[in-house]
Parts: sequence; structure tokens; C-alpha cells
Amino acid sequence: MSLSFDLFWSFRSPYCYLALPRILQIHKKYDVELKVRPVYPMAVRSPDFFKRVHPSYRRYHLMDSQRVAEYLDIPYRRPIPDPIIQDMETNEIAAEQPHIYRLTRLGMAAVLAGRGLAFLEHVSPLLWDGRVEGWDQGTHLAEALARADLDLTALDRDITADPARYDALIEQNQDAHTQAGHWGVPTTVFNGEPFFGQDRIELLFWRMRQHGLRKREDGPT
Repeated sequence: MSLSFDLFWSFRSPYCYLALPRILQIHKKYDVELKVRPVYPMAVRSPDFFKRVHPSYRRYHLMDSQRVAEYLDIPYRRPIPDPIIQDMETNEIAAEQPHIYRLTRLGMAAVLAGRGLAFLEHVSPLLWDGRVEGWDQGTHLAEALARADLDLTALDRDITADPARYDALIEQNQDAHTQAGHWGVPTTVFNGEPFFGQDRIELLFWRMRQHGLRKREDGPT
């Protein structure tokens, strides 16, 4: 029987993006099922979060994410535009957030289409690898979804017809995230045990090996 784990994911988190190559490799090489569970970032779930954190939080976060990218040799640059509209001087979160709602609902729609991991694989680099400015403009997003075997126009149409359906599913993910024992992303959950952070992917892998994780018969050697 295949093992499985949940992956709680935010499209604003650099650490989700930086964990992605290792997650993809585990899924490709080993007999494990992966349930992608998109959640809204803390800026949406708890807009006052940035008013409560230590003043050094953002400066350290920016420095550390760049350092991790260099260490892992992953192309990296903050998305342009930022998925969250925020005043970086005051940390005030704008009331209207068109980018993150669209991205997260699209991610949820991709999960429903059975292409959740493919969506992460192709959309996350579009935001974070530095090759594109204005990821929300032109055909960039449509082309990324096409590489994931998804149709942006069709997904946008379905979401526009019933956005509450997708928000309800995202809220279920957020509730499950909390019940699993953490609030940050990326969080993976295996057998009810949460592993928070890009630096816990190897620990997740170790735990799954303890439970008999096997290589895929048709996977790479």
C-alpha cells in the first residue's frame, strides 16, 4: 500500500517554493501519494499578524529566504507583483487582495482536477524564480497552467461561477492545518504528525522510510 502525506501550501511563502524541488523528487522517486492543500497566507488568515511580530521579523525573513535559496542553488527572487498587497513601511494589509485569492482558488481548482502538484510545479517558479516580472500579466499564467495540463480560462470561469465553493474547501484545509498542530507553511502531515518548514522535508522523508517507504517500480533509480 502506498504511503501518503498532506502538504499545506501558501502561494506567498518563499519557503514553500524552496521546498518544492525536494517534494517533487520524493513524489517522483518513491511510492507515496501527496495531497496538496492550499491555504491562504497569514496576511489573509490573520491580518494583524504583521503588527504583532518583532520589528526584525521581515528583515530576517528576507535575508534568510535568500540565503536558503543560495544554499540550495535554486533561482529566487520575490514575486513581482507580490501576491499580497501590503504597505511594507507600515505592514498594513490592503482590504482588497485580488492576487492571492485568485492564485489560491486556482490551486484549489487544480486539486479538484487531479493536478494539484502539477500546478505547484509550474506556477510557483513563475512567481519566484526571477525570470518573469508581471506574472499576472499577458499569457504567463495561462502558459504555466497549460504546462500543468490545465486550462486557465476554464478554471477562472468555474471559480467565478461559484467562488464560495472553493473558499469553503480552502477553509476546510485551514481547519485541518490547525488541527494537525501547526499554522505555518510549508507544513507536511504524515500519519497525523506535522513537519513544519522547508528544513523538515528530510525529516519527513526519514519518518516515511521508517514506515516502509518504497521506490516506485517505474521511478528513476
